[in-house]
This record gives sequence, structure tokens and C-alpha cells, in this order.
Amino acid sequence: MIDLRSDTVTQPTEGMLEAMSKAVLGDDVLGDDPTVIELQEKAAKILGKETALYVPSGTMANIVATRTHTSPGDEIVTEAHSHIYQYEGGAFAALSGCSVALVHAKNGLMTPEDVSNSIRKAEGSLSHYPNGSLVCVENTAQGGGGTVYSQAMVDEICKIARESDCKLHMDGARLFNAAVASGTDPARIVRDFDTVSICLSKGLGAPVGSVLVGSKADLAEAHRWRKMFGGGMRQAGVIASAGIYALENNIERLSEDHKRARRFAEALTMPAFSVDLETVQSNIVFIGVEKGSAKSMVSEISKHGVEILDTDDSTIRAVFHLHITDNDVEKAIEAFAQI
Repeated sequence: MIDLRSDTVTQPTEGMLEAMSKAVLGDDVLGDDPTVIELQEKAAKILGKETALYVPSGTMANIVATRTHTSPGDEIVTEAHSHIYQYEGGAFAALSGCSVALVHAKNGLMTPEDVSNSIRKAEGSLSHYPNGSLVCVENTAQGGGGTVYSQAMVDEICKIARESDCKLHMDGARLFNAAVASGTDPARIVRDFDTVSICLSKGLGAPVGSVLVGSKADLAEAHRWRKMFGGGMRQAGVIASAGIYALENNIERLSEDHKRARRFAEALTMPAFSVDLETVQSNIVFIGVEKGSAKSMVSEISKHGVEILDTDDSTIRAVFHLHITDNDVEKAIEAFAQI
């Protein structure tokens, strides 16, 4: 099977497995796992931040960041199809006690005007409004099909958030895809954000784990929330070593995934499918199908040797990753042509 369900389906490569087998271990809860410390320092340096915190998942990284920056009753501004809103089980409400102001943006990319119009403050509202205290930006935007923010747009959103006395968190699960696609240093992309989460198990190919980066003060608070949410791990260097390998070996090669996604998207000029090529900017391809047919289309394509997922009743999604070869792309195109 050609597995295009997600870039989370990757298995550790031979080099990554070797790194894991040689990892020097300690106890991360006690703060002395040298491999975890190395991963955290490496991630912080790459993103130009003071320090970092290793966590089991991207969802936990976002949850911990949200809880660090907000108080119960606050409001978060985020895009309507963002991971924080759509795919984290309502954690912002259950664990941080926050409401959410949703921005309905074109191709998943919020504009500065969108953000400005969505920030509400309790002060001056006779206490009618919640206190908008956190702006969350997702880059790449999975809700837009892996679209990438321009740096000018990011900078202006950050400026508006600061002027409105809001903290800033970037869900950078696929931040390195954005950096490779835009040719921008990842540290420059996230310069004005208080915290940034990066996923090691998506395009970078590690089996598990994410890193939250930010200031020492914010990450000290985040460390407390990681403990309370059950994210403390012991000999975590075994998996942290895979993250180090991923950061050292699997960033530049993301361009290969982007090229294959583009090749696939451009080939889907078929009656049953539609692709907005404007949105194919990284490793994700959203494919439009007849309304109500998405699930049946997923099942039918599976019969032809390709696994994909549906995102709604008229959209299916293909995600390209390090296990997908040029030959796999051609076979996938052929499978779609047979539908």
C-alpha cells in the first residue's frame, strides 16, 4: 500500500534506529537525561529561543502553551480549521478554561485584519467580553492544505497582537515545511512569538514527540503544566535521540516531499477530482470530490493500493513524506485515474 494518510505514518530509518540504540539515558523528570537536554538545546538554538521542553505530542505542546499564556475565562484567537480548535478534543476549554474566537480565513491563512477584528477585551466592555489574551498561528496551515504564511503577514499579525496586549503562540507542527517552502530561516519566521511548538513525528520522521520552545520564564511555567498533564517521561532519551537525528538529517529533504506533492496535484486533471493548485505549497494536497462521496472515495481508492483520508464530505487529503518515492507518486496517479 502507498500510505498517503499523513506524514505521521513514517517508520524510523536505519540511521535513526542506530541513533536510538546508542542514546545515552538519564531520567528526564529528574532533569538529567543528557539526550533530552541535547534535543532541547538544539531545538532552541535552531529557532533562536532561550530554551525548550520535550513533550510526548504536538497536542500536548499546544495545550501546555495555551495553559501557560492564559487564565480561565480568557479567549484565544485562532483559525477556524486550526489543529488547536479542530483536533485537540476541546483541550483549550477543558484544560485552560478558555473560549475561542474563530477566524474564517481563505486557505487557512489569517490576515492581520482578521486577527485585529477577533481580539476582544474585557476592559471597556462592561465585563461582557472575555479577555482575548492569546493569538495562535499555525504554519503551515493544515486547514488550508499546507499553505504557508508570508513573512510580512506573520510580522503584521504579531505587531497587532502585541499592540492588543496578547501573547503569541505558533503551532509549528510543520514549521520546517514552511521554512523550506518559503526559503526563510525558521528562527526568523518565529522571531516574535512567545512560544513555538514543533512536531518531530510529522515530516521530520521521528516516531514520537514534539518540542515547545520559548523564553526561560514561559518554559518554566510550561514545565509545571507538562507535569500536571502527565507529560513527564523518564528515560526519554531513547526517543529524543530520534528527534535529534530528524533535526540533523530530515529538514532539507522536505523539499522532495513538496515536489512530489506538486507533481501529484498537477496530474489530477481528472473528471472526478479537483485541486486548487494555489494551495499546494508544501507536502499536502486537498482533493475536491462530489459532495457526500468523500468516504466512499477513500474506500474505493484503497482498493487500488492507495490509503488516504477524508477531511469533510467533499474533500480527501493526500500527504507526502519520506517513505514516498517518485515511483509511488506515479502509481498513486494511476490509481486515481482508474476511479
